[in-house]
Amino acid sequence: MTRWMIFVCVLAAMSFAEPRAALQTQTDMNEAARAEYTAAEAELNRVYQQILQARKSDVEFTLKFKAAQRAWFVFREAEAQALYPAADKRRAYGSIYPVCRAQVLTQLTVERTKQLHAWIDPPAEGDTCAGSRTP
Repeated sequence: MTRWMIFVCVLAAMSFAEPRAALQTQTDMNEAARAEYTAAEAELNRVYQQILQARKSDVEFTLKFKAAQRAWFVFREAEAQALYPAADKRRAYGSIYPVCRAQVLTQLTVERTKQLHAWIDPPAEGDTCAGSRTP
């Protein structure tokens, strides 16, 4: 692991909403990162279920939407694996690895949640390519 990658991970680990003084141990940082990821995952699932509930009568949409979400989960994991490909992650990336991985998963999950909002929020007027995102 290069010094630059370590530096980036350490900076990322310090960017939590928790006050820095409260995160004094690696365990504290791991738990905070995991909690942030868990919250992002819960919000993603809430929005996903809201869309499914609103479109439950559209079977074709539901099947394809679920398939897209399953594919996104595979993408998210593959993206994290590509970023941290070493088999022995602790040795390659250090004790900060769980924090860095959780932050990557959180970021990707927040981005996906924003994407899903396109099925909740009305498209811009005149958006002729909105497809199934129209009410």
